Amino acid sequence: MVIEPPENTRVPLLGFAAASGTGKTTLLKQLVPGLKARGLRVGLIKRSHHDFEIDHPGKDSFELRQAGASPVMLSSSRRRALITEHDTERDRCLNEELAWFDQTAVDLILVEGFKRDPFPKIELCRAACGEPRFYRDDPCIIAIATDHPLTLTRAIPQLNLNDPDAVCQFIVNLLIHPPCGTKTS
Repeated sequence: MVIEPPENTRVPLLGFAAASGTGKTTLLKQLVPGLKARGLRVGLIKRSHHDFEIDHPGKDSFELRQAGASPVMLSSSRRRALITEHDTERDRCLNEELAWFDQTAVDLILVEGFKRDPFPKIELCRAACGEPRFYRDDPCIIAIATDHPLTLTRAIPQLNLNDPDAVCQFIVNLLIHPPCGTKTS
């Protein structure tokens, strides 16, 4: 089976799927510097299941958004943030979000969440959290990063969750020599 990336994908895309509390963000915070040290420009998309605010009451941009402006872009000499209000409350698919993501300045996009969308993913599994949950039903799980040896029902690589350098090397190898049936961009 060939894993086709979402239509709006312009660079390799790799997701991380796991139960809440497994350590996806913790691992990503270790992987990003390791991948950057290997010369990759890394972008990230993270799904939030919360009604988050990146702007705060009392700030002009917040007040203008509350007045009905959408989108609102905050821009400074160091960063830019674009805040867009959705017309309807519903989960967006990864492909929709990729359309808004500037992919011209990155070599790779790491994704936390969007576990039901079809794109290549690494599942995380910790002994304290139980067995892996997704790889049996999701052919897009291309590896499992685990802190203990697993007996799997299909042959996919097992990575040491506690060795971020080895996970980085797996990702680099995946980008350079994708396995048969996996299209990363």
